[in-house]
Amino acid sequence: MDRQILARLNDMRRKRQAAILVTDLDGGPDRLVVEGDRLDGALADAAASAFRSGKSSAVEIDGQSLFLNVHLPPPRIVVIGAVHISQVLARMAALAGFDITIIDPRTAFATPERFEGIDLIADWPADALKERPLDGYMALVAVTHDPKIDDEPIVQALRTGCFYVGALGSRKTHAGRMERLRREGLTDADLARIHAPIGLAIGAASPAEIAVAILAEIIASLRGRDVSVPKGDWP
Repeated sequence: MDRQILARLNDMRRKRQAAILVTDLDGGPDRLVVEGDRLDGALADAAASAFRSGKSSAVEIDGQSLFLNVHLPPPRIVVIGAVHISQVLARMAALAGFDITIIDPRTAFATPERFEGIDLIADWPADALKERPLDGYMALVAVTHDPKIDDEPIVQALRTGCFYVGALGSRKTHAGRMERLRREGLTDADLARIHAPIGLAIGAASPAEIAVAILAEIIASLRGRDVSVPKGDWP
């Protein structure tokens, strides 16, 4: 591999950006494609499919034999609220291959006993996210029902291009949330990206069922995201 390409690929890994190393199996030069690059033709379709699936594969494009080696940041779910839903979601997310972080300033909820082995931060989200900022390969799940805790991370998630932003609450609760977020300067296009009520509409009732609905919606968002838009540059 060309040293300049290797250096760029390593830099992208550090920055949690997605890329595909395109290798010409007939001996031509390697090429690095970054998620959000403007591509044309069959390569654009093949790269988009690879970015969404995360799977490396060999393809035939315009008479060339290419191998697409996909390098994606590990997807992470950041949950705001150490509630019953979060306890189940944390275990399920790990089984599905997601890293997960729980953030809640309420120390009565955010205890190691309730979240054994889970990355748990007992602090205000605004402070926690300064140290560990959100990015395009993170999903934000807000489940506290408390605007003082939920609203700021939702704003950050929308502004940084998280691939999924979901918030628990009734339609009435969400209507109030929308008004508050508009006052923070978010547009209707921004707010349309919030999944609320959170989770797929499967009639979930218990915390475990709601966690299933949330995780399924997160996976659908990850695999169906618009890979033509560089993360952080959402319209």
